[in-house]
Parts: sequence; C-alpha cells; structure tokens
Amino acid sequence: MYELIVAGGWLMAPILLCSVAVVTIAVERYWNLRRERVVPSNLLAEVWHWLRHHEITRQKLQELRDSSPLGKILAAGLSNSEHGRDVMKDCIEEAANQVVHDLERFLAPLGTIAAVAPLLGLLGTVIGMIKVFTAIMLEGTGNAAVLAGGISEALITTAAGLAVAIPALMLHRYFERQLDGLVVDMEDQAIKLVGALHGDRLFTPDQSSADQSQTQKVNPTPQKSPQQTSQQQRPRRNNSNGGSRSENRSSTRSAAKKS
Repeated sequence: MYELIVAGGWLMAPILLCSVAVVTIAVERYWNLRRERVVPSNLLAEVWHWLRHHEITRQKLQELRDSSPLGKILAAGLSNSEHGRDVMKDCIEEAANQVVHDLERFLAPLGTIAAVAPLLGLLGTVIGMIKVFTAIMLEGTGNAAVLAGGISEALITTAAGLAVAIPALMLHRYFERQLDGLVVDMEDQAIKLVGALHGDRLFTPDQSSADQSQTQKVNPTPQKSPQQTSQQQRPRRNNSNGGSRSENRSSTRSAAKKS
C-alpha cells in the first residue's frame, strides 16, 4: 500500500485527506442523525401529558429544548402558544429552520469531496501522461521503466480518486434522504401539537352526538307524514261545514222573526 501511495505522486496526499474526511463525516452524521436522537418516539406524548396536568414550567421547557432537535421545535411552539395560532406557527418555523440547518452540517463538505476527488484523480492522470511524453521526448521509447513510472502514476491517482468519490457520493445521498425523512417527521409532530393546542385536531367520540344535537336545534320540528297531514286537515273541513250550517240557521231564524 505504501508503495502505491508513493508511486501515485504528490496528489495522493489530498486524496488521502479526502478519504479521512469522508470516514469522519460518515461516522459523525450516522451517530447524530439517528431517529431516536432527532425524533424521540414518546416525546410528543410526554409533552401532551405535561399540558393536561398543567406541568409546563421554564425548567421543563429548557429540558425539552436541550433534549433533542424535535424538543427544540416543540419548546419554541409551547413558549409562544398563548399568542395565537399564527404566532405559534411562525415560531415553530423559525426554530425548525435553525434545527434543519444544524442537521445539514457537514453534508455540503461531503458532497464537495464526492465532486472534487475524481477531479484530483484526473489531474494526477494528466500529470502522469505529461511525465510519460516528457520522458519519450528526452530519452525516446527505448526506456520502458521511465514510461511505466508515468503511466502507473496516472492510473493510481485515477483509481484513488474514484475510490474516494464513489463512497462519498453514496453516503451523501443516503444522509440527505435520511434527513428528509426526519424533517417530515418533525413537521408532522409540530402540526399535531399546534392542532391539539388550538382545537382543530381533537376528535372525541362525543363529537358525533354533539353534531346530531346541533342539527336537531336547527330543525326542531320533524317532518310530518302524509297520513298525519290528512288527519289534521279533516277536522278543519268539518269545522268549515259546521260554521256554514250555523250561519244558514241563524239567517233563517232572523227572516222568520221579521215576517
């Protein structure tokens, strides 16, 4: 291995530094982007327990803020929940932007290494081919050892650059995908907290009965069947006939008296 590094020339030094940086960033990001560390599973339930029992204090908020990135977002929303829904959402968005920026740490250098390492290998290839053609110009094609030295330098740097760039690119895509999933989970937890505090995500079993009572208040009189309406209309007809008969009788009596 040492002979290959020496044969690759001075460009092997930055390629080796890039490989060390890739390993360091990969270990650090893998440890800090664990789901249980960023989005604890029982954190929202614990916060809701505090709210129901009125246990929210400054000390609790500070502990929540220091516990995890999700806790920092939820603490920002809880500390401004009394100022209305819009203010709470704005504070959550500001805290979320800061949290996402912190979670994206070292991902940009990892992507830069994935793009630069092949270029370093290509630069080593160009330098090696320059040495080959310089040796041909000075000594001709008879000295194969000189030609082999330049060609080996070109191939070693190219292989080293690709060996660093390919894992770096794969790790960069993996951590980006994992970060996107964590951001979606944190957004979902924050939306649940806002909805729970302001009442638009609380669905209780008594809601259906409450809706039925409201509809009964709006329409208190039930619709009548055709039989009921006909039964109610019949006495009215009798009353009208009876009234006309009584009027006729009274008119005949008055006529008899006059006569």
